[in-house]
Amino acid sequence: MRDLIIQSMQEGIDLRAQCLTTLQEPLLQAADQMVHCLQSGGKILACGNGGSASDAMHFVAELVNRFEVNRPALAAIALVNDASVMTSIANDFEFNRVFSRQVEALGRKGDLLLAISTSGNSQNVLAAMDVAASLEMPCITLTGHDGGAMVKHAAVSTAIHIAHASTARVQEMHITCLHILCSLMDRTMFPQ
Repeated sequence: MRDLIIQSMQEGIDLRAQCLTTLQEPLLQAADQMVHCLQSGGKILACGNGGSASDAMHFVAELVNRFEVNRPALAAIALVNDASVMTSIANDFEFNRVFSRQVEALGRKGDLLLAISTSGNSQNVLAAMDVAASLEMPCITLTGHDGGAMVKHAAVSTAIHIAHASTARVQEMHITCLHILCSLMDRTMFPQ
């Protein structure tokens, strides 16, 4: 059991060391795009499944409420929060449309989609990216493993990719990246 603990911790340490160099530019680009979106009157829509859904909710909560400092609320919506909307779309259409219908309803040019998928192949997230592209909304992706179809999608403006085989390690880095984005946005938009 101690070996499992040590192995898990060491994998996380090694992955963070790797990401120190590979993620600096994508994180800076993503933060810049998010700041531009919000300062221009747009909003951030976030989606994902399972643990990625939790990450979408967590990120939106940090924006709408606060992260490390008290500041004005920022416009963001997690597309995973409304069970009635999601289950009605899944029932009347199909589960692959639960996010795309919401992007269709709520998204506008000037908004931004944060698309999160550890595999990079979540069909409902890819469908949301299709609608975002049709609305000329940039997409920032958070992916893992080999990046899947999402990293090749035409709508991607910035790809934050964690090249690791372990879903757990990828998800740990995703939340780290989201916290870094919150810090970068706060310091850029509210420098005091």
